[in-house]
Amino acid sequence: MSGARPTRRALLAAGAVAAFAPPLFAHTAPQVKAFKGIRYATAERFAAPVALLDNREALGAFGPACPQRGDRYQPQSEDCLFLNVWTPSAEARARRPVMVYFHGGAYSTGSVTDPINDGAALAARGDVVVTVNHRLNALGYLYLPARFPDSGNAGQLDLIAALQWVQRNIAAYGGDPANVTVFGQSGGGAKIATLMAMPAAEGLFHKAITMSGQQVTVSGPLNAAKRAEAFLAELGTGVDPATAPVAVLVDALHAIDPVLGGGVYMGPVLDMKHLMRHPFWPDAAPQSRAIPMMLGNTVMETRAFYAPDGKQLGGLTFDNLAARIAPEMRIDIHPEWVATQFRARYPDASPLDLFHRIVTAARSWRGQVEEAEARARAGVPAFVYQLDFEAAKHTDDIGFAFGTTPDASPAQRAMSERMMDAFVRFARTGDPGWPAYDLNRRATMIFDTVSRVENDPRKWERELFARVPYIQPGT
Repeated sequence: MSGARPTRRALLAAGAVAAFAPPLFAHTAPQVKAFKGIRYATAERFAAPVALLDNREALGAFGPACPQRGDRYQPQSEDCLFLNVWTPSAEARARRPVMVYFHGGAYSTGSVTDPINDGAALAARGDVVVTVNHRLNALGYLYLPARFPDSGNAGQLDLIAALQWVQRNIAAYGGDPANVTVFGQSGGGAKIATLMAMPAAEGLFHKAITMSGQQVTVSGPLNAAKRAEAFLAELGTGVDPATAPVAVLVDALHAIDPVLGGGVYMGPVLDMKHLMRHPFWPDAAPQSRAIPMMLGNTVMETRAFYAPDGKQLGGLTFDNLAARIAPEMRIDIHPEWVATQFRARYPDASPLDLFHRIVTAARSWRGQVEEAEARARAGVPAFVYQLDFEAAKHTDDIGFAFGTTPDASPAQRAMSERMMDAFVRFARTGDPGWPAYDLNRRATMIFDTVSRVENDPRKWERELFARVPYIQPGT
């Protein structure tokens, strides 16, 4: 994915001349124009998408979310390949940086129709913002290679189709197809890390930001096949996943995951067709090393994961801390030893604080460290941030990055301004304004009430868990 700027002749040869025609629908809002519900592709179930590179007709409202467990996002439909564009100006020759957002939800849930992903405030700072819905869970990642060769990575292929649409059309909305930054939170960041190892994505984006979302390794085909078997068993004898009602497919997601336990996990697969290596193992994928990258995490990720009265936190004491952290760390390390080490290091911390500190470092932060180190070893260091503000938990950086935190306090608005400035600067220049991460200093921007650069924050925690090999959970 080279950052080289294509010539106008190359754009014309690729058919991009069509991008200079005006869009077909616009909704005017203060400062920015929104084009919602643009279909970028169609797809048959479990098949690769068919990109619609010449379509710019917008519905004027968000397209549906992919069918998923729960009813948070409505409407839902298998016909969910829609994107949305916000722009300060649709002047075709404005050549503004483009920021394309992929939502989180662990490959199984989520939608950019969530108000927290609204692109207006971010676009008002001068860039073009695009948000994308795509196929999730079994519809996007169920591995059935004998019948459907593209099924294990269909959701990733949707994202590639969306980026192809951006390359072909974004100039009509004032965007620069030679300066596209992808950014995403949680599963959205993991989708980006995976795209950085997919040959079909090469050249479609030029910078990348991942927010609490890493993909060091993807599902191997044997584990993916085990998950498909568990899913098909839950579906029931004689039920064909290709023709079953979509509600039946969604209900079968209750199947127990044969690798991790809990609900069956679906995600990208090392299928040796679309994905032929792990994104960040044994090294950073060579095809993407020229792409500037920013990696971020929150300081207390796991505060978003556990209910106060749930089995992990209800009745938590120092006496049962080791037993509670054991299954949650997702790595094979002696839990009693870990608990003892952390209690000695943080003698004033409560059991609750220690639980979140331990599990965040072992489970959530570790993948980011692996990716940052891989980039540094390759000589193309990433820029790293950590959100400490208000003991930030998983997802807190979404609202700050978009300027959409509900009922924001003055301090939260100031934090959002700081983060948006860094994101926009990175999208424009490839440099967010602090030193890159190398293996000597490990420079990290700490976003807080007083933001600052620290070298090797949480060094002790990093070194403690570095003694245990890391394989991404479930892969």
